Amino acid sequence: MTPPSFRELVRSFLDLRWHLDPVAATQAGVRTHDARLGAFTRADVKAGVAALKAMSLAFEECETEVLADEIDQTAVLNDLRIATARFEKERPHELNPEFHLSHLLTALFSLMARADRPADERGLALAGRLAAAPRFLADAQTTLTRPARTFTETALQVAEGGRTLLAEGIPSFAERTGPQVRAALAVALPLARAALEDFIAFAAGELLGRSDGDFAIGRDQFDFHLHVEHALRETAPELLRYGEALVREVEAELERRAAELAPDLPWRALVERLRDQHPLADGLVDAYAGEMERAKRFVLDRGLAGVPDGALEVVATPDFMAPLIPFAAYDPPGAFAEARTGTFYVTVPRAGEPREHCVHELAATALHEGYPGHHLQHLRAHGLGSPVRRVVWTPLTVEGWALYCEEMMAEQGFYERPEAALFHHLYLLWRAARVVLDVRLHTLGMKEYEAATYLSDLLGISRASAEAEVRRYCVAPGYQLCYAVGRRELLRLREDYRVRAGAAFSLRRFHDEVLGYGGLPVALMRWGMGLGDA
Repeated sequence: MTPPSFRELVRSFLDLRWHLDPVAATQAGVRTHDARLGAFTRADVKAGVAALKAMSLAFEECETEVLADEIDQTAVLNDLRIATARFEKERPHELNPEFHLSHLLTALFSLMARADRPADERGLALAGRLAAAPRFLADAQTTLTRPARTFTETALQVAEGGRTLLAEGIPSFAERTGPQVRAALAVALPLARAALEDFIAFAAGELLGRSDGDFAIGRDQFDFHLHVEHALRETAPELLRYGEALVREVEAELERRAAELAPDLPWRALVERLRDQHPLADGLVDAYAGEMERAKRFVLDRGLAGVPDGALEVVATPDFMAPLIPFAAYDPPGAFAEARTGTFYVTVPRAGEPREHCVHELAATALHEGYPGHHLQHLRAHGLGSPVRRVVWTPLTVEGWALYCEEMMAEQGFYERPEAALFHHLYLLWRAARVVLDVRLHTLGMKEYEAATYLSDLLGISRASAEAEVRRYCVAPGYQLCYAVGRRELLRLREDYRVRAGAAFSLRRFHDEVLGYGGLPVALMRWGMGLGDA
């Protein structure tokens, strides 16, 4: 029998990916799994891991003939190895109730938010997922063992947003569908709501009582993520030293800039004062839209990167989505969807609610989320001929690219006011702190309260905000360091590219070549560009 070709294997890889995670299929614009939820009992996960290992073996035995395919093959193998290790060693299906809740709520939310599809089509799929929710949540109860307490507490917070989504959001969405779809939703919704309440009672009682596990994955598994998922050669201690040095460097720069703006104020006091300057609530969406258009025009006028067709709509977060988007969020076009429109949701504070959006932060947010950050990167990936580069990614590249863009746009003069430049450096300090805490929490035994104190003292943010940040760091080991480390890797790559190109160097050429790799690790870009090791 003739062994499958590389391209045939890629198709099989994608089929397996969508089968194991139908929510990811919906997000990618693949409609065939829209009515399904994933299956995460121990037996289901065991079967899934076996399939992942078989797929890895097939890719290992596949012969590729061109460098681009060899790079993609390496990316797929690393993706399969990480997925296998997560379920075999980190076991989120057994140790994190928020894993199950997020899967369910994202399954519902992603259908409701896909405005490029007819409402009735999405509504029927939504009814299918709601009908599957009772079994899904019952299976979760029997699968969960002894989570870390922070995971269970986070799940209970997420569940509150789920309550609102099911009680208000889905009925609001149903009003835009036809009679047949409304009837199907009316049957499935009460059962899903009852199942959610039952899961909440379980989590708040029995599960919380035995939530004495450890959130930290340990040094070996952490380094595995560094080497395999992010293709970094460094180990945790080396990255910790980098993060601590970056914290000191950026703090000194903040002190220098604050002294120029307000000589009598320490930089944290200045930032606190500036944070009180907000756009008017009724002009908040327009303020973000204006900054995103300015960022796009800046990129085009200076020839910093090619900008494919694909709109970025800035809209107020619908009421039914607000529980899941407390501040703002970017929703990219699906990797295989026909539509190329991204959406940036802005949650406008209601009367009496805290006003979180600061005028001096708009510019950095606009370029990070829009142009030339996440939206531009997604648009370029959407148009790539390689299916692998459309869907396989590491946060080292995706988050690293967006933070690199903040730096690059500062170099090019995008920040019009010194206050905006000050907040740009504050954001960099925040990302530097993430490197430190990511490593300390997961490999050095740091406690959550210690991490929250460090973050609150360093950034001058409230204790509640710091604690919410730290909960994110606990649940996603190796992710948070990717912003600052990815920025560093791209800056190093740019310098090596510049040296080789000499007088022929151009930012546009460099950026377009980087974006041609989608979200693959920077080390694989180096390989493809012939620039060797860093």
